[in-house]
Amino acid sequence: MLASNSQAAQTAAPTARLFLALLPDEASRAALAAHADAWRWPSNATRYEPTDWHVTLHFLGLVPRSRIEELRAALDVPVTPFELRFGEPALWPHGLAVLRPMALPEGMLQLHGFLGRALRRLGLRTDERPYRPHITLARHAAQAGPPSRCPAFGWPVQGYALMESTGLTAPRYRVLQGYGSYTGHP
Repeated sequence: MLASNSQAAQTAAPTARLFLALLPDEASRAALAAHADAWRWPSNATRYEPTDWHVTLHFLGLVPRSRIEELRAALDVPVTPFELRFGEPALWPHGLAVLRPMALPEGMLQLHGFLGRALRRLGLRTDERPYRPHITLARHAAQAGPPSRCPAFGWPVQGYALMESTGLTAPRYRVLQGYGSYTGHP
């Protein structure tokens, strides 16, 4: 009952914390899980659940809920399928353990650009920093140790999703709209 009360309160809030993301399919999540299990995690690390794994395309921030329907339609841009190959684990500042793609496919850069232009047409700001796609595996993981063998697997991408950060422990994120041949989790 508590979770449903929290969720009801969240959807009644006047704003939603939104982002656009790529979500791994089941096979890619399994490969990511095997990789994450091979890390040496400090006891205080907060590992993300496989259902939370995603690659952010654009972070929209707090947006009035009254604009969600407008966003659903306006963020439907062309997707040229591509393969995202992972294999570069890293420890970033503030204790983030991440996995980065080995390269940025042209289709991904094109999708990022199309979505950025759509967001600006909607009057929403986009991040001006260089795009650094990654999957966050854990927080509070400054002392974590990646496995000696890095993964090398392909994640076929054919779509993306408009997501909401719920503010809850589970589910941490919620899909509001899938685009293209979206194959991520519900």
